[in-house]
Amino acid sequence: MSDSSYSFRRPENSGRKSKRSNNPDGSSQKGGSPEQLDDDRLMAQIAEQTAFNFADDAAGLSEHDYRGNCIHAVNGAELVADAAGVAYWPAEQALLVADLHLEKGSSFARRGQLLPPYDTKATLTRLSVCLDKWRPERVIALGDSFHDREASERLVPDDQQFLQSLMQGREWVWITGNHDPEPPIGLGGTNLNELRLGNLTLRHEPQVGAMAGEIAGHLHPKARLVRRGRSVRRSCFAASRTRMIMPSFGAYTGGLDVLDPTYDGLFGGRKFHALMRGEGQVYRIPARDLR
Repeated sequence: MSDSSYSFRRPENSGRKSKRSNNPDGSSQKGGSPEQLDDDRLMAQIAEQTAFNFADDAAGLSEHDYRGNCIHAVNGAELVADAAGVAYWPAEQALLVADLHLEKGSSFARRGQLLPPYDTKATLTRLSVCLDKWRPERVIALGDSFHDREASERLVPDDQQFLQSLMQGREWVWITGNHDPEPPIGLGGTNLNELRLGNLTLRHEPQVGAMAGEIAGHLHPKARLVRRGRSVRRSCFAASRTRMIMPSFGAYTGGLDVLDPTYDGLFGGRKFHALMRGEGQVYRIPARDLR
């Protein structure tokens, strides 16, 4: 089986509908529009479907916990790509998340570009849902967690307390990024340039020629499908057997198409899959089908 990936699929007649998202990160919101349902059906038609024999893991999760997600092996380490935009690593009971870009709204406001100042709360609320779902012992934030060097100091008290409540009772690792090369102020956690854990190396920026097992963020990958006059563009995980580039998680983050020349040298042409984020479902799309 190529790339050692497994996708759990919802029944076609589940009745679950969704709403086309206007989020800059391409993520879905709950709701129900025919357009979004059509988008998910289009992705489902193209996605590779594979069988999965479930086995209990160290975290004591059930098959139900994995429903709608995609399990992808990178350098032998099985990661669960969650439609919410995080990856769970059962063997290490670790949650991986990239490019939170907290306080991006306030950063733009300082330069005179006013955005609604609710991005941090929205991002932390979504992250809280992921933590409740997977119950990790460790969270590894893969850089650009804060939009600039002073962003952690601009957190309003409620957001700071919210973040600290998410950190409480678990190990929290901040990987440095180009936006946040310094440790956040007054939040705790461990600050590292990169982390070697098991078979994986966790860093912010993917490196051409890196050893197998790289998990990175930075590029905010998105993928595009075109079929029968319809076009679907979604945030995604860009993944091969040797590396994975995580989607951006922050509320105000955009995206870069995985066929952009910026990705040249990372995957050896189109030898990867886009794990595209639908409404509660990850669709495993071969790069050859992207446009």
